[in-house]
Amino acid sequence: MIDTPPVCDYEGSNYQAEFWGKGERDYEDRAERIALKAMLPARGRLFLEIGAGAGRLTPLLAAFDHVVLMDYSRTQLQQARARLGDGERFTYVAANVYNLPFAPGVFDGASMIRVMHHLANAPAALKEIRGVLGAEGAFILEFANKQNLKAILRYLLRQQDWNPFSPEPVEFAKLNFDFHPRTMRRWLGEAGFAVAAQRAVSHYRLGLLKRLIPAGVLAAADGLVQPTGAWWQLSPSVFVKCEVKEGQKKEIKEIREIFCCPNCKSSLSRSGDVMECYCCGKRWGIKDGIYDFKEPL
Repeated sequence: MIDTPPVCDYEGSNYQAEFWGKGERDYEDRAERIALKAMLPARGRLFLEIGAGAGRLTPLLAAFDHVVLMDYSRTQLQQARARLGDGERFTYVAANVYNLPFAPGVFDGASMIRVMHHLANAPAALKEIRGVLGAEGAFILEFANKQNLKAILRYLLRQQDWNPFSPEPVEFAKLNFDFHPRTMRRWLGEAGFAVAAQRAVSHYRLGLLKRLIPAGVLAAADGLVQPTGAWWQLSPSVFVKCEVKEGQKKEIKEIREIFCCPNCKSSLSRSGDVMECYCCGKRWGIKDGIYDFKEPL
């Protein structure tokens, strides 16, 4: 395999139940749904959900004919499959965002929510994603904002060392990064994306407010001010809608045609539950309904 930066692996974790299922982040979940709904295309053919986890946001993608749920964790995909089922609308893929196992220009939409903050080399991941999107495709990205109001106040009061106004990312914990909005927009442009819209999200992410005000009310208030992200970004989370102006667009007849070798980007053949690269000979397995490109057989 091609060498890649370290990856944050949720294998074996019960992230959905522990992080989202206890109700403590109900406000954040509702606010993110508002932002995603506002940015999603009205309809589409094939959508790639990067970092889909256990499928928390997948039901919002009902306007797309087919959704590919991709995550680095097989455990998360197993939970998503148990929740959503197989059917004809979903395909589950375990893969590394730095080495996507998809043919160029095959998707007409993609999202990556709550993943960017784990990426040590964000520009490399953005270029991979750009490659699998076809002309006129849409990409919705969420990232953790370094220049949020809380960080600014803490910096001015000398309660934190790092500068929220400086352009470089800050790693506040291992494989946990905050990014400056201006830097993120530059990286998106360098990858070939055109920024079409921005939303500032989770303005009211404060323990006291979440205890005093019902999550639905707080999220509705957040939704009203999210469009201010077009002018300034002071919230802890920022959503960006990007467009692909030019490039190839590959039409497919069956789902196996979306795949390519993540090692050398060549075509794959399938025999039973094994997919093999015509060029480098690496083989990849399909187990329990999940296409596993995490490691070759």
